[in-house]
Amino acid sequence: MRVQTSKSSQGSPGRGVGLGLAVGSAIAFGGSGVAAKPLIEAGLDPLHVVWLRVAGAALVMLPVAVRHRGLVRHRPALLAGFGLLAVAGVQACYFAAISRIPVGVALLVEYLAPALVLGWVRFVQRRPVTRAAALGVVLAVGGLACVVEVWSGLSFDAVGLLLALAAACCQVGYFVLSDQGSDAGEDAPDPLGVIAFGLLIGALVLTVVARPWTMDWSVLSGSADMNGTSVSAAVLLAWIVLIATVLAYVTGVVSVRRLSPQVAGVVACLEAVIATVLAWVLLGEHLSAPQIIGGAIVLLGAFIAQSTAPAKGSPDPVASGGPERELSARGTAA
Repeated sequence: MRVQTSKSSQGSPGRGVGLGLAVGSAIAFGGSGVAAKPLIEAGLDPLHVVWLRVAGAALVMLPVAVRHRGLVRHRPALLAGFGLLAVAGVQACYFAAISRIPVGVALLVEYLAPALVLGWVRFVQRRPVTRAAALGVVLAVGGLACVVEVWSGLSFDAVGLLLALAAACCQVGYFVLSDQGSDAGEDAPDPLGVIAFGLLIGALVLTVVARPWTMDWSVLSGSADMNGTSVSAAVLLAWIVLIATVLAYVTGVVSVRRLSPQVAGVVACLEAVIATVLAWVLLGEHLSAPQIIGGAIVLLGAFIAQSTAPAKGSPDPVASGGPERELSARGTAA
C-alpha cells in the first residue's frame, strides 16, 4: 500500500487531488473537538483524551508499521521527528497551553504555523515567497482572530503563550517533515509508514506525559451528553481515533506531498472554521457575526495562497516581488 507522488504527477490534476485531500484533512481534524468535548465533560482529563486518540490510532496503524519496518533503519530521524513534533508535540503543547490561556488565543497562536512555514521556506530553504502567498497567510491568520474571537479573553500568561507558540512550531514540523522525500521518486519514504511509526512514537511519549493508568476508564463504557443528546462514549472515541486522527493524518501528509508545506499549511487553517461550525451544529455553540466574517476571510486567504503558489516540482518561486525575482529563483523544496 505504497503511495507515490512523482514530479510528473504534480501537475494540475495532482494539485487538485492534493487540495481535496488537504480540505478533507482539515475537516477530519476539525471534527476532533466536538467529539472530545463531551468526553472531557463526562469526566476524562484532556490529556487522557489525547492519549486515547494517539494510542488508538497507533494500534490501528500497527500493521502498516510492521509492513514498513525497514523505515526504522533507513529513516530513523524522520520517524523520530514526526512522532515527537507532528504527533506528541502538537497535542501535548496545545493542551498544556489551554490550561493557562483561553482556548481561542491558543488556537490562534498555534495557527501562526502557516506564517512560520513561509518563514522556513524563505529563510531556511532560501526560496522567495510570492506576495500573494504571504497575503493569503495574513488574511487567514486575521480571519482566525475573528473566528476564535481573540479579543474576548486575551490573557498575557507568558508560559501559556510560549506553550501555544511551541505547538505552532511543532505544527511547522508536521508540514515540513510530511514533505520530506516527496521528490525522491522510488526512494521516498512511504507516507503511511511514516504516519504509523510517528503515531507509535507519539503514543509512547504521551504515555509518560498523560499517565493513562490514572484515568477513569469507566467513562468509556457509558455515554456522554452532546447538546442534550446522549451519545455512546465508545462511538465518540471511535470517531476521534479513526476519523480525526488516522484519516486526518493520512490525508494531511499525502496532501502536503502533492502540494507543498506552505500551501497545505494555509489550507489547514480551515480546521478552525470547520471546528467552529461543527460546534455550532452539534454542541449548540452559536457563531457570532464576527466569527462568520472571520470564517469567510480564512477561506479567502486559503484560496489565494493555494491558487498563486506553484505546484510542487515547479521551477517558479513560491513567492516573487517582481519579474526579476521570478527569473532568478530556482530553489528546491526540502
